[in-house]
Amino acid sequence: MKILNRRTFLAGTGVAASVLAMPAISFGQNKPRVVVIGGGAGGATAARYIAKDSKGAIDVTLIEASKQYYSCFFSNLYLGGFRDYASIGHTYEGLAINHKINVIHDWALSVDRTAKVVKLASGAVVPYDKLVLSPGIDMKYESVSGYSVDAQDTMPHGWKSGSQVQLIKSQVENMKEGGTFIMVPPPNPYRCPPGPYERVSMIAHILKQKNPTAKILVLDQKPKFSKQALFQEGWENHYSGMVEWIGSDFHGGIKNVNPETLEIETESETFKADAASVVPAQKAGSIANTAGVTDGDWAPIVPATMASKADPNVYVLGDASVASSMPKSGFSANSQAKVAANAIRGELTGSKVFTPRFANTCWSLIATNDGVKVGANYSAGKEKIEVVDKFISKTGEDTAVRKMTYEESEGWYSGITTDMFS
Repeated sequence: MKILNRRTFLAGTGVAASVLAMPAISFGQNKPRVVVIGGGAGGATAARYIAKDSKGAIDVTLIEASKQYYSCFFSNLYLGGFRDYASIGHTYEGLAINHKINVIHDWALSVDRTAKVVKLASGAVVPYDKLVLSPGIDMKYESVSGYSVDAQDTMPHGWKSGSQVQLIKSQVENMKEGGTFIMVPPPNPYRCPPGPYERVSMIAHILKQKNPTAKILVLDQKPKFSKQALFQEGWENHYSGMVEWIGSDFHGGIKNVNPETLEIETESETFKADAASVVPAQKAGSIANTAGVTDGDWAPIVPATMASKADPNVYVLGDASVASSMPKSGFSANSQAKVAANAIRGELTGSKVFTPRFANTCWSLIATNDGVKVGANYSAGKEKIEVVDKFISKTGEDTAVRKMTYEESEGWYSGITTDMFS
């Protein structure tokens, strides 16, 4: 098995070894202007590749409210004690300094697609020729009765970049001896399909060391989940008797949650938690809806370019998009960003546009050196992004293979964050 480390990841994604020097951006220049909203795996990658590969021919502006980006991917490893919080934090200095990207830390409030401008919370207006939207997700708090923005203080979802995962970690570590942690995963589709179950694994890892008589109850809003056989095998091998998963077919659905009493009521019975994480249903980040490019909760795209079906001058990446067979993941967003960047550069400068190719892998850590993965390669069909080939870890794998899979994931994290921010 080939280890995917930082070097092989960057080589496989076509990152040049040298850094190209570019002139400073000025809104007064007669250059085509690309504005990117959202500085995560999709937006940061798109901004970097458009700026880097256009060799200064395109003005690129990245609008991102946060000055420090904390990745959702690998936040579970922080939760499990395999990483410190600082290790999943990244800044935008590399994009500004190395690629002369105009990084604006502000909220994008609205998009006027007729005038082709983005309006910011500060009152500024940013014009564009092409707009890239990579706003990630927003929570549909109303999808779980009793849940709300306020409820996330006691039943944190931890499903967006930020400090909520720190809150979950604190609650787990301070749970009473022999207590119960309840995890409520979201219904499909949502960000990072295996994520809730890796979270369960990492919480079990903490409890096994600090509170071995504690229990974890998973009240799923789905009848099955990603990599189910692998996770359940791992839970039995590493945390026997600690983790119980109950699917929606058995409990009948979540009727209500009470953030004050930490009770979760299902159709079959009511469960009491000592600590809990509730992840509601999700939708595209609000700016996508404000821009008028969503159809329902998500934004349909043209598979070959990631252009919005509502507007050929707007591109939607990552979690917010309807990417067909591709899951909502950091790897997917990074892959889609490169396809969009190539298409945008081709339209604005006449450069060569390559046949679009997409890839994704989702790694999950179950216990120390026990990593599993699922992934696929994709092509752009006429109506949707289609699977070319796929792979998944097997149950009963040798411990050396599982360790190698975990090491591969660490190499990928180093590679993708370099690919986004360097």
